Amino acid sequence: MIKAESIRTVFMGTPEFALPPLEGLIAAGVNLVGVYTQPDRPKGRGKKLAASPVKQLALEHNIPVFQPDKLRDPQAVEELQTLQPDLIIVVAYGQILPKVILDMPQYNCINIHASLLPKYRGAAPINKAIVDGETETGVTTMLMDVGLDTGDMLVKRSVSIGENETAGQLHDRLAVLGREVLDETLRLLCAGELVAEKQDDALSCYAPMMKKEDGLIVWQKSAQEIHNQVRGLDPWPGTYTHLDGDVLKIAATTVCEKSGEPGTILSADKGGVLVACGEGSVLIGELQLPGKKRLAAVNFLSGRPLFTGTKLPS
Repeated sequence: MIKAESIRTVFMGTPEFALPPLEGLIAAGVNLVGVYTQPDRPKGRGKKLAASPVKQLALEHNIPVFQPDKLRDPQAVEELQTLQPDLIIVVAYGQILPKVILDMPQYNCINIHASLLPKYRGAAPINKAIVDGETETGVTTMLMDVGLDTGDMLVKRSVSIGENETAGQLHDRLAVLGREVLDETLRLLCAGELVAEKQDDALSCYAPMMKKEDGLIVWQKSAQEIHNQVRGLDPWPGTYTHLDGDVLKIAATTVCEKSGEPGTILSADKGGVLVACGEGSVLIGELQLPGKKRLAAVNFLSGRPLFTGTKLPS
């Protein structure tokens, strides 16, 4: 039996998704000898340098923070070696670990990935699962190798996806689940009961980083496909159509049965804006024009009326 406090652990992560797992390690009394996170980035209108959420949490707990521009640089590798990590845990760090680092810790490098591997390897598994209309996803811990999310799986936990759940909402739930999965992984590791399972590459699919262009709505698609696209890209990069030459972002959709010519506004009132799709229609609950705030339909329409019969382009 290994004691968690005896494991010299390095944590690598950057965004809010990585916070619950790091909080779990701190609560478990793991010997965190260092936290690696991305360099401070310009943020907000003033473009002032801002620390990542992971850096802020680490500093609150007096954990040494390291922010190399490139982890593969010899100086960064040497710096990590001086920490003598027994275990490296990676959660949405944002840099690729070179083989020299993957081979460094005796208990390996363990990654938390927000999908049920081998499905949805890649940078945007939460978004892609929703866009594809999946009704279930989850979190997997795995041993890292030189491939992209191809390492042997350790612990999996699944959750159902709500029919109107957005990527942002699912993100928050999976972050909490990530802590639970890591806690179990660490418990099994300490007990000497951690078992690795190879991934079946034949069952894999890829989830690339989403781009703004992915948000363009093609009204000829079915209402369900458009609804999945809207919630899968909420809050970023968002989905949009065009209105009188302006980009019109839409959110908070629901699927309806009423039909019509794709892209045609069937009704617009305080209940929402109903737009026909290739099959069925979507009721839009929130809209946003450039430079404006995202508004509930009732508030949006008071400042920018939309009329039945108006055609939104694809």
